[in-house]
Amino acid sequence: MSAFPRPRRFCPHDPACPSADAPDRDAARCVARHPEQGWSQLCNGVVCFEDTGELLPDGRTVAPHRPTDRQPAR
Repeated sequence: MSAFPRPRRFCPHDPACPSADAPDRDAARCVARHPEQGWSQLCNGVVCFEDTGELLPDGRTVAPHRPTDRQPAR
């Protein structure tokens, strides 16, 4: 964790966006888009990259998770 934890942000949306720790964190509303750079920031502080990787507000990363990367069922 950071030496200076971020304050918990108030989500103005109704219903409120899921937190960055929630399994459905990608459902939060987009508050900044930079398609020319390949990323967007969600209301919960998550940065989503066009390759489906994510950077969480606490600095953890989530590897890309495209549905096309899954192995076919045998």
